[in-house]
Amino acid sequence: MLIVDDDFQYKEWLRHHLDVICPQASVSMLDLSEFERWCTSVSGRDCDLLLLGCRFGASPEDPQSQGLSLLRRLRDQPAAPAVIAFAEDGNELTAVRALQLGAVDYLPKRLLTPERLNTAIRVALHRVERRVARRLASLAHLARDRANAAKAAPQAPEVPGAPPPPAAVAEALPAHSVMALLTAPNGEEFIPGYTLRLKIGESEKAVVYLAMSAARGHNVALKVAKTLRDDAAGRQFLEREYTSVLTLKSPLVAEIYDYGVHAGFEYLAMEYLPRGDLKARIQRGLNEEEALRYLEQIASALQVVHQGGLVHRDLKPPNVMLRENDSVALIDFGLARPLEGGTSSVAQTGVLLGSPYYMSPEQALGEQLDARSDFYSLGIIVYEMLTGQKPYTGGTALDVLQQHVSSPPPQLPADLARYQPLLARLLAKNRGERFESAAEIIAVAAELTAGATSETQSSAA
Repeated sequence: MLIVDDDFQYKEWLRHHLDVICPQASVSMLDLSEFERWCTSVSGRDCDLLLLGCRFGASPEDPQSQGLSLLRRLRDQPAAPAVIAFAEDGNELTAVRALQLGAVDYLPKRLLTPERLNTAIRVALHRVERRVARRLASLAHLARDRANAAKAAPQAPEVPGAPPPPAAVAEALPAHSVMALLTAPNGEEFIPGYTLRLKIGESEKAVVYLAMSAARGHNVALKVAKTLRDDAAGRQFLEREYTSVLTLKSPLVAEIYDYGVHAGFEYLAMEYLPRGDLKARIQRGLNEEEALRYLEQIASALQVVHQGGLVHRDLKPPNVMLRENDSVALIDFGLARPLEGGTSSVAQTGVLLGSPYYMSPEQALGEQLDARSDFYSLGIIVYEMLTGQKPYTGGTALDVLQQHVSSPPPQLPADLARYQPLLARLLAKNRGERFESAAEIIAVAAELTAGATSETQSSAA
């Protein structure tokens, strides 16, 4: 999903509601000038749903109607996304014209509520699903035709060391990477010394590419800021991440290789971990022993982070990567701050930073944070690993945050009751009742693991 608007706080409001409505979605944000370049540089395949906020003018002929102009440009793309228009002005005539130009819905900004947004998103996603179903059916038909043609054709001898054919590459990549392969600037050296292979991730502030490092001779994850560096604003977000992680020398934290600025854009080269993240691993299902092993490793990673004088502030499954040996490595320290002093960004700017699902009560309230805020986020992850569900959900981001602050701690099912004391200490509303250190969590996890192993052995006997 892509949010386009020049009002940063409005974009953040939309993004947090999307995090609740569509927690599985990848959400990016652009301003209108960046979106103008986006329209000319990409095919549209890397975006399924566009939330477009701009002026729609006083009539369909109004030359100030930037929204209608952009809808016309999108209509001409071979794979245009579904569009929900958010009009700063406009009227019934511009609304009708927007729908004629392909918008799924047209909503005046002044009348937008979480409920109306929810309804519009659901309607748009139904259209996206129908489009994807048609595309998959077409691809399946094409694959059958190619398979039949391959059976009929003589087989070429296999050359040792030759690269796999494009179809084999596509089949070996996850679905989101296949889509990126179709649109990434393959072979482009946008940042000197790094050859971009494909896009592997995106946030509201940066794009992450798989890239070949000429200096290192192997692939790295290259994070590139979407906006120009603003020297007047002080330290930049990728610079903060670089300096934060540079001191954390541990296999439990993804290694950072390089930081720089090219053509006004920050970039950060880091360790590439192709096995994926904990979010995808939870979706495939975990047993108790696996959940406890990840708990102990994440707690050990937090111990490294806290001993380095930092609080992560954005601990969630997508920021827990997995190595080839199934050990964890924390990433994304863009929101990390020193343990000593400083309040969360919501108190300073009025904009909520982080994920509503994993925020501690004190973070939701904009209070000063310490290591115990990360422990609360870990507790949410533990509940999710054990049950496959998030403990707090709601129709809006505000609903979820209010539950973190005031709802009773979540209760595990009866068959998982032995983990309730651990969960209670991680998710206590009062941080004074939580674990004091990561070492305490590691010790409790080790005890629970020993107990689970004994039960398994007794059952087998």
